Amino acid sequence: MAKALSLVAYNDLESQVEALERDGYVYFPNVLDANKIVELQETMDRLNAIPECLDRHQTPQNGGGFLNKIINNSFNRDPLFLQFLDKSPIIEVAEATHGGDCHCIGMQSWLTGPGRPDQGLHTDWLPVPLPAEIRSDPRVKIPIFITTAHYYLNDMSEELGPTKFVPGSHFSGCSPSGATEWNNRGEESILCNAGDVVLFRSEVWHRGTANTSNETRYLLQVHYAMRMITQKYPPYLNKFQFDESILSKANPQQRRLLGDHRPSNYD
Repeated sequence: MAKALSLVAYNDLESQVEALERDGYVYFPNVLDANKIVELQETMDRLNAIPECLDRHQTPQNGGGFLNKIINNSFNRDPLFLQFLDKSPIIEVAEATHGGDCHCIGMQSWLTGPGRPDQGLHTDWLPVPLPAEIRSDPRVKIPIFITTAHYYLNDMSEELGPTKFVPGSHFSGCSPSGATEWNNRGEESILCNAGDVVLFRSEVWHRGTANTSNETRYLLQVHYAMRMITQKYPPYLNKFQFDESILSKANPQQRRLLGDHRPSNYD
C-alpha cells in the first residue's frame, strides 16, 4: 500500500532551510489561490511546443499513447510566469540556500495525461558521490547545489500520478541504480493540494508515477542554483534569445534570476 510523504509546513526561514538540508525537501502550503491555478492551467494549455527549445508535445493517437507536454523556458513564453521566478516564500529559501546572487537555471510547464507510465527512480543530479558512511556522517555537510520547486496545480491522489520521494536518500551518497529504498525507507507519495509547493534538492531519489485517472496533471517546475552552475535555456550555441517584450516586464530581482548578475569570478 502506498505511503504518503510527511508534509510539515515551517513558518520561519531558518526552519525551512534546515528542513531542506535535513529532509531533502521543504513544503509550502497554499502558495497559489484557485484563480491563479486556473490562470496557470489555461496558459499552459495555450503554449505551443518549440522543438528547437527541446519542448515536447505528445498527444494520444488512434486510442493509444498519452498527453505529454513539456514547455522549457516557460518564463520566456508568457509574462505570467515571471512571478514564479521570485515567488515568496520559495525565493527566500532558494537565496538562503544558494546565495544572494543565485539564479534560475530552468523552468518547465508539464502536462501529463491519462496513460502516462511510471518513471524510474532517479536523482536529478548527484554532484558529490560519496560512500554512504561518509555522506551520512553529521560532520560532512555537502552544499545544496541545485533545488527544484514543484508547483502542484491539482489536488494530488495516487491515481493522478504523484511524485514519490525516498526520504533521506540525499544522505546515501549515490543514485538509486535499481534500489527502491534507503535506510529502511521506501517511496512515499506527495499527496498535496492544488496550490502547494515542494522545494527539493537534486540528490533526492524521486520519480513521477503513472496517471491512471481521467484527469490531466499540471505541474510547474522552477530550478534554482548557485550562480556558478550554468543556466539551461535551450536552444544552445547562442541561439536562445529572451523575448524583449516579456523581459521588459521583469523586476530587478527577476532580471538577476534570469542572468543579469553583478560582475564576479570568471566574468
